[in-house]
Amino acid sequence: MKRTLLAAAFAAGVAMPVASAHAVDLEVTHWWTSGGEAAAVKVLAENYDALGDNHWVDSAIAGSGSTANPIIVSRILGGNPMGATQMNTGRDAEELIKAGLMLDLTDLAEKEDWKDIIRPANLLNACDYDGKIYCVPLNIHSWQWMWLNRHVYEDNGLAVPTNWDEFVATAPQLQALGIIPLAIGQPWQVEGLRVVLQDSVGGKANFIAINQDKNADAVMSPENRKVWEAMADARGLVDDAYSGRDWNVATNMVMQGKAAAQVMGDWAQGEFALAGQVAGVDYDCLPGLGLAPLLETGGDAFYFPKNSDPAITAAQLELASMLISPDTQVAFNLKKGSLPVRGDVNLDAANACMKKGLEILKDPDNVLPSNEMLLDSDTQGQLQDLSVEFFSSDMTVDEALQRQKDIIEQAM
Repeated sequence: MKRTLLAAAFAAGVAMPVASAHAVDLEVTHWWTSGGEAAAVKVLAENYDALGDNHWVDSAIAGSGSTANPIIVSRILGGNPMGATQMNTGRDAEELIKAGLMLDLTDLAEKEDWKDIIRPANLLNACDYDGKIYCVPLNIHSWQWMWLNRHVYEDNGLAVPTNWDEFVATAPQLQALGIIPLAIGQPWQVEGLRVVLQDSVGGKANFIAINQDKNADAVMSPENRKVWEAMADARGLVDDAYSGRDWNVATNMVMQGKAAAQVMGDWAQGEFALAGQVAGVDYDCLPGLGLAPLLETGGDAFYFPKNSDPAITAAQLELASMLISPDTQVAFNLKKGSLPVRGDVNLDAANACMKKGLEILKDPDNVLPSNEMLLDSDTQGQLQDLSVEFFSSDMTVDEALQRQKDIIEQAM
């Protein structure tokens, strides 16, 4: 009988297929539900199933990480853990690790030399707690991208913007044509926009001072004022129905020409690829909003809740090893639009935007840690609430600066 983590199947009396004594149905939770994301997940599931008798049982949670994380954490704390779960690379699982609920992957990491093959090093460092490794970094995701529909501009006799400032300058002409300049949606997208503006408009030094050093005085700097002024510009470039819109719906608005641009992470590439669109022909991608060659190195990682069944633990370790394997790293990331965490894989098949990202990351000075690595979940939530309130109201820049200063002063 197959071992399984799906307690509900047993409770409902569902018959399980007879297989080898050590075969496991491993439930995997994640929030990859858009078209491009689903194509990438399929790569992982098929690669895992091809290893042997164990089987990937897909358990997608609709919504974003901010929706999925509380569900994931609640299940683990409640004694109903999944076999493996996607979480952001960073501090999201910190409390679960402290509670002793997550599988220690240190022996596997040392056996497979993860320290030597994973780059940049901060990705594996983010999985380290008290000298032990608790997660597998799967990819490098960067928020610092703007995606532009070239046809929107070219068909209307406008030059395609090469940076944020040019985009803002041409926005009134687009609005006169009935085209939405900026597609955006849910609260996490609004906060993502603010973070990208902080990197690109405010600059790397200001970003580090505020988010890493927790320097409240840096919040009140001229550089950070420019960030909130850019947010004020942005809130005049969206449509009235933006609130609550899924990110991939916003991406589709850009692809269809209903909107000119979107500030979104490189996972948007998966949607463009799925639609058969070509970078440099149908759309352009501007890392660092065309203002600064800066990319953060956050991304997705997989964690494995502890289980008393040794067969399940073995299946978890088998999945962890597969996720970091060269073949999986290439195939998954080409579908996902992200960059692999291994520096020793062949990416000749990467598209033009991925190659831009790879080139930027060659210079360590261009690399930023993600907010998930620098700020605890509570601080992240407070900043998101501030961004959303600012974006949906007439809050002044001065008020926003003071509110952000108060948050950073209390940040962990």
